[in-house]
Amino acid sequence: MIKSQKKKILKISFFTVIILVLIACIFAYSTYKDIFKPNIKNEKAIYIPTGGTFKTILDSLKSNHILSDIESFKKTARLKSFNKNIHPGKYLFKRGMTNNKIVNILRSGQQTPVKLTFNNNRTINDFAGKIAKLIEPDSVTIVSLLNDENEIKQYGFDKQNIISFFIPNTYEVYWNISAENFLKRMKKEYDKFWTSDRREKAKKLNLTQKEVSILASIVQAEQQAHPDERVKVAGLYINRLKRGMLLQSDPTLIFASGDFTKKRVLNKDKEINSPYNTYMYAGLPPGPINMPDIESIDAVLNYQHHNFIFMCAKEDFSGYHNFSTNARQHGIYARKYQHALNKKKIWK
Repeated sequence: MIKSQKKKILKISFFTVIILVLIACIFAYSTYKDIFKPNIKNEKAIYIPTGGTFKTILDSLKSNHILSDIESFKKTARLKSFNKNIHPGKYLFKRGMTNNKIVNILRSGQQTPVKLTFNNNRTINDFAGKIAKLIEPDSVTIVSLLNDENEIKQYGFDKQNIISFFIPNTYEVYWNISAENFLKRMKKEYDKFWTSDRREKAKKLNLTQKEVSILASIVQAEQQAHPDERVKVAGLYINRLKRGMLLQSDPTLIFASGDFTKKRVLNKDKEINSPYNTYMYAGLPPGPINMPDIESIDAVLNYQHHNFIFMCAKEDFSGYHNFSTNARQHGIYARKYQHALNKKKIWK
């Protein structure tokens, strides 16, 4: 009787163990599936702001409809103890990624860099507005930093020429880069751009790097449609500088007026009392009138040698210019262009 009961107990215990093992195996398999199953529905990026929490991540994943199964992700995150030490940044999730991979990327802060491209900026406000769309710091923070004399002085610039500190190009940075670290990165790019060859060419022109950029901004403003003509335009202004002549650049008057919609410069514009009025003040203005691109800077450094000291937009509105060596010929070209403007009823 006792032996029979023992056998019965052993049999029950055996089956209980078997059932528990099966349950454990099922649970383990289910957990394994949750952790290692692909879980990306939509290939998108999320942006985790500085100070973000695990809830911030969940909300972003949900609102962007990135995951096929949010619960299995939350389960994996719990199992891997991912609920604090959140790393801000941009994270791109690609098809085929498992919950394990997603959590590992977020937990280790394996950000996806953003491509930062900027050009065609006229003012610091324009620049800050474009940059703020690509990185975490807002435009107010960026503008404030670039207007801080003490901050930009350490890079050798002031508020009038700081725009020439930025060399238009495409750069890879992390989305959560601070405004201060962005400046440090741009300093490295600036020093990299100004090679010994470029510095030597500037020296031969008797111009500083900043002065080259100022002149390049004028050249760029004068010839936006056809970059191939910029070396010729640069040569003209170099000739004027060497002769001590006023630059008499219309784009500097437009910059001085603050009215960037102007299509025609009038005599009254030449009376604007501004250091940017190159009809009134000799030499280069105190700062660039836009952010000169690499092609414009190199156009100044590799300017075309010629004897031209006058130029006027062609009357066919092709975007090219008529160049001349004397005021008489220039007057002929100028009258032709003015007549063409009148014909098109462009008065200002």
